[in-house]
Amino acid sequence: MTQRALFDKTELYLIRVLFTVITERSVSRAAMRLSTTQPAVSAQLKRLRELVGDPLLVRSGTGMAPTEVALQLLPAAEALLTNAQTLFGGKAAALAFTPKASELEFRIAASDYLDPMFLPHLVERLKQEAPQARLTIHALSAEFDYRARLARGEVDLVIGNWLEPPEELHLGRLFSDDIVCLVAEDHPAVRSPRSWTQERYLGADHVAPTPLAAGAVGVIDDYLASQGHKRRISVRSPHFALTPLMVARSHLVLTTGRQFCNRYLGTLPVRIVRCPMGFPALTYYQLWHELTHNAASLRWLRELVRDVARGLAAEQKA
Repeated sequence: MTQRALFDKTELYLIRVLFTVITERSVSRAAMRLSTTQPAVSAQLKRLRELVGDPLLVRSGTGMAPTEVALQLLPAAEALLTNAQTLFGGKAAALAFTPKASELEFRIAASDYLDPMFLPHLVERLKQEAPQARLTIHALSAEFDYRARLARGEVDLVIGNWLEPPEELHLGRLFSDDIVCLVAEDHPAVRSPRSWTQERYLGADHVAPTPLAAGAVGVIDDYLASQGHKRRISVRSPHFALTPLMVARSHLVLTTGRQFCNRYLGTLPVRIVRCPMGFPALTYYQLWHELTHNAASLRWLRELVRDVARGLAAEQKA
């Protein structure tokens, strides 16, 4: 069969199967994501292997791994699907998603800096509006390359804060929050607020989250560096939700958004004090890739995330 004949017999759905199998690295997971059966995907994978002349997916340890040929085909498959979505998406595709009937799996990577109630509220709304859908939450960390995972279709959405979000990604602003300091109720900044100067702040013992990317320092320290300052970080922790407990039992200073800190007033012996450094507002975003920009289900998810985040912000201001 000629290359032209092969091309004429290759439908768009086969390209979607190729992309999904490679990114999921599993026939069964690909079948779930495509809302079809495992035998159907296996049959399509067999056809793809014959067309390409490569196994595409091979056993590796306890799982499956894409071959080098498969990884080389991935960007072309992604571009083709994106262009097809642009060409044929339109309003009809946008209206095709029905949350109540959906059994899709949504995959979100999120920091816990925004508000300790954000993810619980998001899960609550998701189960109310799409009760059959599933949600997998990934923690952002230096080892979690969210940009690559978005580009490979392994994650649908990333939620966090950045001074300068990556330019290649779409973004939606959720809300902004002023930056404050959370300290123990017997901290010197509480006892003598007038003495809580820039010099005292920079010389204090600080607790800070582990950076979200290798080589990064985080939005607080990025801003301080841009102003020619550096604070003394005594404790770094990947468990941001535990930092208020650390603050309550020490004279550590936590610098973050007011909304996060407000949740711990009255439940822990802590106080909010002003930050003497004049930080700009902390802005939270949701980021997504062009690959999923026009998908009706993920447009719905982004709107849900926006509504939950803004609802929590409004609740804090009320």
